[in-house]
Amino acid sequence: MLTAITRRVERLKSAAGRATAVPFTVRCGILLTGLLAMGVAWPAELLSSPRFLIMLVALAFWPAMAPQGRGGTAVALAVIAGWLLDTAGWGSPVTLLRVLALATLLYLGHTLTALAAVLPYDAMVNMDVPALWLGRALVVVLTSAVVIVLALGLTADLGGDAFQLATLVGLAAATAVTMVLARMTHRE
Repeated sequence: MLTAITRRVERLKSAAGRATAVPFTVRCGILLTGLLAMGVAWPAELLSSPRFLIMLVALAFWPAMAPQGRGGTAVALAVIAGWLLDTAGWGSPVTLLRVLALATLLYLGHTLTALAAVLPYDAMVNMDVPALWLGRALVVVLTSAVVIVLALGLTADLGGDAFQLATLVGLAAATAVTMVLARMTHRE
């Protein structure tokens, strides 16, 4: 067990010594978006606790250090759990700015994690690669912001039981599509 830990520490030292600027910057971006998303999502009362804050910071480091793993998913789930706890448990209002900020930060964290997963620590990459990657992400974020504003405008007009049923059907359809796509990728 001790030799396995020693080997891992040696591999981390070796990787840190060979790391180049662009992959390191991408991984710093993953950490930053994760921390910002958690700061926006979680209640301020919980974030003021040092023990809880250290746990969230450690969780945000996970996808930055190992982007190929499940760290990005864990951070996204922690952000969603914090938002649900703050809105449902603490009774914070759901505001447009907060929803847009969370959607933007979650998507940027997701897309940066995907880039880091295919970008080795020691890759010699031109800054154009992450710039184009983030440019495409910006287009997605802006389009999503427009859709969110339109959807929130419709909720004020529609409301009621029919709208809640449509929301549940939409969530079920999104889940079904995700499951079908996951099965299709595992078959190949």
